[in-house]
Amino acid sequence: MTLTPQWLDELRARVTLSTLIGRTVKVTRAGREYKACCPFHNEKTPSFTINDEKGFYHCFGCSAHGDAIRWMTDQRGLSFMDAVKELAAEAGMEVPAADPRAAKKAEEQASLRDVVQGAADWFTQQLDSSSGAPARDYLAKRGISDPTRRAFGFGLAPDSRSALKEALKKFPTAMLVESGMLISVDDKEPYDRFRGRLMIPIRDARGRVIAFGGRILGDGEPKYLNSPDTPLFDKGRTLYNIDKASPASRQTNRIIVVEGYMDVIALAEAGIADAVAPLGTALTEAQLGLIWRMVAVPVLCFDGDAAGQKAAMRAAMRALPLLRPGFSLAFATLPAGQDPDDIVRARGAEGFTALLDEAQPLVERLWAHEVAAGPLATPEERAALKTRLLGHADAIEDADVRHHYREAFRERIDALFARKQPDRNQRVPWAPQPQRGGFGGGGRRFGPDPRLQPPVDEARSIGQIGIGGHYAAALIGGLLRHPGAMRRHEEALTRLAIADSADAELLRAMLDIAGAQEGLDCEGLLAILEPMKVYNRATTLLRADGMHFSFNRRLESDDEVAGARETALRDLDEYIGVLVTQPEIRARLAEATADFQRTMDDEGFARQQQLSAMDKELTRRLAALSDSSQG
Repeated sequence: MTLTPQWLDELRARVTLSTLIGRTVKVTRAGREYKACCPFHNEKTPSFTINDEKGFYHCFGCSAHGDAIRWMTDQRGLSFMDAVKELAAEAGMEVPAADPRAAKKAEEQASLRDVVQGAADWFTQQLDSSSGAPARDYLAKRGISDPTRRAFGFGLAPDSRSALKEALKKFPTAMLVESGMLISVDDKEPYDRFRGRLMIPIRDARGRVIAFGGRILGDGEPKYLNSPDTPLFDKGRTLYNIDKASPASRQTNRIIVVEGYMDVIALAEAGIADAVAPLGTALTEAQLGLIWRMVAVPVLCFDGDAAGQKAAMRAAMRALPLLRPGFSLAFATLPAGQDPDDIVRARGAEGFTALLDEAQPLVERLWAHEVAAGPLATPEERAALKTRLLGHADAIEDADVRHHYREAFRERIDALFARKQPDRNQRVPWAPQPQRGGFGGGGRRFGPDPRLQPPVDEARSIGQIGIGGHYAAALIGGLLRHPGAMRRHEEALTRLAIADSADAELLRAMLDIAGAQEGLDCEGLLAILEPMKVYNRATTLLRADGMHFSFNRRLESDDEVAGARETALRDLDEYIGVLVTQPEIRARLAEATADFQRTMDDEGFARQQQLSAMDKELTRRLAALSDSSQG
């Protein structure tokens, strides 16, 4: 469909923004405007203003800004078109249809919505009637209060094959079948799909009933029965409670994914409103997309039994290819055999929130799962662990995220299988032996051991005045080519000492720009630097002549990009780590050398030698990084 700017302006003009926002936020008049506590961040003093004349809202605390449509997408979590349609319906405007077929489809869907809403109303009446007493007792035993029951629209389907069909006889039988309310088998008379069940409406993001879940009362299978897929309902693209959880998540900056309806409702009863559930299937890619539109790192909180943990791992596997910078999953582990309902009954909302606070990042859940998958006693078993973990990393399509997962798994593997370090007080093989009258015995102490190598002048200078020369040039040149690394290493780069004042000024300017601009590339960074006096130095450092590091190379063709860029990012990460660590090691080495020259004891010698070996290893890594770009 074509929505012209004029049509959208007319829609905005017909909506009173303060009234729209006032439905979910308490607003107060302040002169010609309105004020409220911002719904997008927690605050006690109102800084959120609404201007009806200009048709926009603005928060001076978090910079949230928008019009009526933006309010519906950001605060309600609706898509743009759903927001437009809902506002147009309230404003009495017809949304332009793309073509007659689209208009006809929209009309048919509207008719089906009348059917399912009629069914929802009738189910509610049955639950409120005298015949609904056993079902109401069941809900009371589950701890579901009347306000919660009504908020979620609980109903009752009588144990009859034709009661609903008769109640909705004003609708054609074909529509009742198409909406999923009746079952039609061969040439038999259609009959009610839901019989003898507690009915739970399933709503879309706009709060409209589109389907049902039915829980059997008493014994029988299946315990839960969902509506089939219909023109209104696609279970793989729908999340239960999204209409309530989406606005709640704006307050908590959190979304909890649980296994089923009753988990969501039990949490709501305890005051936790930001929970959703898939609908009888493993979490799908489409559902992950819906969740990531609300928060960047949702918390999956599945049952503590084997089935629940398998469901969590299936979700993890499905999410891996879709990961991108900043977007992931976390996993809250429930005690074995318990679900969220059990936790809030026993510990209340605070106890459940405490479990959420301990949620594992996705990388930790994958690691724990694979380490527990089997024995790791033989080289072959350890190699299999490494293969499985790196296979998970390789499933990630985003190159930056894939690189960091591979590095994270390698670090954990190295730490798990590292050789046990000798005890600090244990004599090391190369430590000086006590000699009569020497520094190990009780006699007079002589001068420093001839094997002792104090830090050279270069080591002291790097530790004291900072990094200079080609080391700093290579670093800044690499960051110019790969600006994304600055956000990953912002803290480390901020405390890195650069000897040359011009280079230090350039790095500070780059860090300021990277902190304010997401998704920055080399050209964009240079464009911002151009008016500054550091620009000429930046263009000079981009010339790779004399800098033999992979991250300083210019990629000449598209064929080079994929593998070479991954190598460059990996090498740049390691290079930054070495540059930050080496001055600290050398400062400690200078202290250890001075201490040993004063005490001449075995422990001091061992410490000095250990730090010296670490310094040499860092220098070797720098040389290896330089050589790596030549192969």
